[in-house]
Amino acid sequence: MSDQDLSPLPGRTVLVTGATTGIGLETARQLAERGATVLLHGRTAEEARAAADRLIATAGIDAARLHPVAADFTHLDEVESLANQVVAQHPHLDVLVNNAGIAAPERHTVTTDGNEIAFQVNFLAHYLLTCLLEPALTSDPGGRVVNVSSSLHRTANIQWNDPQRARRYSRLAAYAQSQLALTVFAADPRVTAVSVHPGVCATALMPLYAHEGVTPAEGATHVTRLCDPAVEIVNGAYYDRAVRVAPAPVASEDRTIKRLNRLADLLVGRTA
Repeated sequence: MSDQDLSPLPGRTVLVTGATTGIGLETARQLAERGATVLLHGRTAEEARAAADRLIATAGIDAARLHPVAADFTHLDEVESLANQVVAQHPHLDVLVNNAGIAAPERHTVTTDGNEIAFQVNFLAHYLLTCLLEPALTSDPGGRVVNVSSSLHRTANIQWNDPQRARRYSRLAAYAQSQLALTVFAADPRVTAVSVHPGVCATALMPLYAHEGVTPAEGATHVTRLCDPAVEIVNGAYYDRAVRVAPAPVASEDRTIKRLNRLADLLVGRTA
């Protein structure tokens, strides 16, 4: 399906996390240009508002289509507050794009919640947000989640006995673990979800991959495509840009999915 075949999206409501720069900002722009209402998430209210203003000024987006929202993903209580706000104001949510991400720092860093920072920002915060938004995503048939993952998930393993990587830390291994966890989470049966590697893009994460990449706008087209209800998806599917391919074998193992859910519930403070 080409971009020309994609359908207009009026009446669709989409939350894009990490929407103030890079792929997230371009995804928000492309969705809004096609008529969707976009909840544009930033780390702070000021950053989210500035991103919305930028899209209004530079892309001519109708301000009524952009709703800035904020939460610092290094604080899980802010993620919970964001979810409560979204459910209250938008009881029906068509798509959640789990895009926010950071490169793991050179030194082992732990959040105030006690989690290795890349594991929390890139996976645990999205896990919690998705679980809390389940009522809005499933209020009508067709709700979906799009996880912006990475081909680096193939190099990863989840350190079940040391998920915080406190004993042996490598920034690349920590980042890859967070992307594998996000990819595994797409196969959870509670909400229909897919993962996508948008290609190597010229964003803040590019140094983890290469010295050059495509534009964030080009990477965002692969994310936006999966938000379209005209594009049929299968729960747990993984896309390398526009092509559906098999993820790492562990990503679709039922045992791994259940084990990861138990670990994530423990780390975000959710009870069964």
